[in-house]
Amino acid sequence: MRTAVLGAGSWGTTFAKVLADAGGDVTLVGRRPELIAAVAERHENPDYLPGVALPPALRATAEPAEALDKAEIVVLAVPAQRLRENLARWAPAIEPDATLVSLMKGIELGTAKRMSEVIGEVAGCGPQRVAVVSGPNLAREIAEEQPAATVVACVEKARAELLQRACFTPYLRSYTNTDVVGCELGGAVKNVIALAAGMAEGMGFGDNTRASLITRGLAETARLGAALGADPLTFAGLAGLGDLVATCSSRLSRNRTFGERLGRGESLEQAKAAVRTTAEGVQSCRSVLELARRVGVDVPITEGVVRVCHEGLPATELVPSLMGRDMKDERPVTA
Repeated sequence: MRTAVLGAGSWGTTFAKVLADAGGDVTLVGRRPELIAAVAERHENPDYLPGVALPPALRATAEPAEALDKAEIVVLAVPAQRLRENLARWAPAIEPDATLVSLMKGIELGTAKRMSEVIGEVAGCGPQRVAVVSGPNLAREIAEEQPAATVVACVEKARAELLQRACFTPYLRSYTNTDVVGCELGGAVKNVIALAAGMAEGMGFGDNTRASLITRGLAETARLGAALGADPLTFAGLAGLGDLVATCSSRLSRNRTFGERLGRGESLEQAKAAVRTTAEGVQSCRSVLELARRVGVDVPITEGVVRVCHEGLPATELVPSLMGRDMKDERPVTA
């Protein structure tokens, strides 16, 4: 199956590898000629996945139109806040019935729209053509072929099953789901919770603190999901709890690493310079909070992360501010 992967970062390159290993006819699209040359000639992405051997069959180009020609699957793997401008340029070259796949885990600033909503709006296609890949997707581990699982979500089950087959390999087991809303929210909000978990780590707190943030973060995500019509069971699965645990616990997680630097006293600018690659939660925390306010859902961890990242609250005050909230019952969806 002919596939174009637009975005040659760590996850885009890894997913292109997965698709090629599953037998697909895959072209990876990047901006920088030297990176494309390394993928095409040396079968390596030295900037994002150094030392990982890419399949010789994986092609690479700096020309989106070339990759999009007759592509049945179009995978979008750019930073969430740059999706709209990039897709506006690519949309005219996308085949009329191609399946558009979002690898992005964020909420758009300004509109508070999920990535699938942005794709449908910009590409002019219905939700049945848009799929979402989510779950514990730490790119480096998957690229190294460590066993993992992921979720392919689409409201049209047959299209989800088509993509499931396209990315099913001995090291990545894919499952289908029709709850696009739940899968996208799980992927977006977990980045915000991972920032908080990283801050706690940077301040020297241990496993109890991290487990508490993960659990209450999951409740926060589920409350928001319920208000937006998601299936509550989604948050107990790979796109919910699975992704949240991996992102809050792993040193490969950019959001956790970013938060840890803030917790150690670094400024936002210092953390950005050190992490270098995109930590989606730093921007998406504001749009997640805006989305929650629109539907009247309390998201205290998200609100605290926004205050740290954008309103000057010292990271050292985040956990105490959460601990000092009013006492209440533990109710996974409504608390």
